[in-house]
Amino acid sequence: MRPVFVQFRCTPGKTYEVADAIYDREVVSELYSTSGEYDLMAKVYIPEDEDVGRWLKEHLLNIDGIRRTLTTMTFKAF
Repeated sequence: MRPVFVQFRCTPGKTYEVADAIYDREVVSELYSTSGEYDLMAKVYIPEDEDVGRWLKEHLLNIDGIRRTLTTMTFKAF
């Protein structure tokens, strides 16, 4: 499994709804509210044999209220 971090910028006033929808999908290991440019940050584990972009699109990025995302790939733990 490959850990990937995804930050979400939500439509104003929709952050709690987006967070609830993310949790309802049961695909994130951690979900945080954040300060700054993005509203939420999730840590997800994506199977090594999956295309990251396709997996995210099918499991998370089609939630209403998401305006923008930033995905950070990870490669090696130190």
